[in-house]
Amino acid sequence: MTGANGMPEMMKLESVSLYPLGSTAASVPEMLCIFGTGDLGRSLGQRLLQSGYRVVYGSRRPHSCGPLPQGAQVMDHAAAAQSASLIFICIHREHYEFLETMAPHLAGKVLVDLSNNLKKDMYPEANAAYLQRLVPGAAVVKGLNTLSAWALQNGLLAGKQVYLCGSSAEAKQAVAEMATKLGLTVLDKGSLSAARELEDFPLRLFPEWRLPLCVAAGLTAFFFFYLLIRDVIYAYVEQRNDISYRIALTLGNKVFPIVSLIMLSLCYLPGVIAAFSQLYRGTKYRRFPDWLDRWMLCRKQIGLIALGYAFLHAIYTFVTPTRYAVRHKLISTVVDEMKNNKTTPFYFDNTEAWGQDSFYVLGILGFFLYVLLGLTSLPSVGGSLSWREFNFIQSKLGHLTLLICTTHGYIYGWNKFLRPSTYKWYTPPGYMLCLTVPSVVLVLKALILLPCVDRSLTRIRQGWERTQPREEEVGKATNL
Repeated sequence: MTGANGMPEMMKLESVSLYPLGSTAASVPEMLCIFGTGDLGRSLGQRLLQSGYRVVYGSRRPHSCGPLPQGAQVMDHAAAAQSASLIFICIHREHYEFLETMAPHLAGKVLVDLSNNLKKDMYPEANAAYLQRLVPGAAVVKGLNTLSAWALQNGLLAGKQVYLCGSSAEAKQAVAEMATKLGLTVLDKGSLSAARELEDFPLRLFPEWRLPLCVAAGLTAFFFFYLLIRDVIYAYVEQRNDISYRIALTLGNKVFPIVSLIMLSLCYLPGVIAAFSQLYRGTKYRRFPDWLDRWMLCRKQIGLIALGYAFLHAIYTFVTPTRYAVRHKLISTVVDEMKNNKTTPFYFDNTEAWGQDSFYVLGILGFFLYVLLGLTSLPSVGGSLSWREFNFIQSKLGHLTLLICTTHGYIYGWNKFLRPSTYKWYTPPGYMLCLTVPSVVLVLKALILLPCVDRSLTRIRQGWERTQPREEEVGKATNL
């Protein structure tokens, strides 16, 4: 109905209800049902209420089921099921039997199975498949089972990825829309036959960390025993000098920086290999081998482990001057000097001073950049950066960090490489071995950058030549 001026009556200022153009009265929030009043059910209900839904709980004991989120209703299972079309099953599999008796009430409903098991292959079939068999008239969707009650209570859902699977596309679409309103990112894993795979996800223990941790553990064990033989056992066998007390601190302070530098170089080595692979193939659209793809996917974990070892190295370095052996050696040196000649000062080696100061400065700068790389890898920090900013820090500053830390290692042994005494039992020291991988990465990266530098210089030179006047024009101007 319109007025004299052609405006809808409901849009007039004197009307009781003002609606935006093309809209109707605010619809009633959708009602969602939750079976189960445990920690997961209560936490999920609280988040649904915060997202604008109405929530009803189905319970065996509606009047004595414990505290529930404010604003939620509680009924018996049958009444709760009739009031909503989307029902969350937040109960354990061993309590599913009662759902079979409720099959008439659940017909045509969407049942979201959030259950998990204590171990793999605990039952002959997936929980969601068992639920579908109990209630054949309902559309069962397996999903949201990777969410914990703690994450739901503390609001850690923004951008979190969840998985769904089910045989009904309409049911999955309804669950996906609800999950999106909660701030979740939904990944469809296909039909209900994928339910067992989804149920195994929460049982995985650091799946993305296994390879980096195994590599770090292997490197740590190798260099620990290698340096134990070179330093401690060699001194006892060849010189009858018992320095086993160095195993606790000195040996660790040699192993930690070695493993840290190698892990950092392993973080950037797959990128170099991938670049050479693309140059060799002549295209960047072909898929990498599985081993390289897996290596590149765990670079973040490799870098964080390298940062952890760098932290241990920094802490051990700060503690070193307070050790009894170090203080004893310093005092003994001073006493011996005073006994020999009280008036002659210690000889000051300017080259040694420069080398040691440069060594410490590069170590401090390298550790600072290490920490910067670690901070930007956190989702809360990296999410605030643009792709160009993130790429600049992780790639450009990352390679700079590798260069500084490698130079730090070279300066440590700058005057020891050619000493015969350095090679105990004809074996090189650990820091020489650890410099191999980062040096290879830096050389290969330089080879990749050289063509880019040549092209940039060529463009600059061509641009400069275009801006310069021709010789004949210069001559004419001179004659004039």
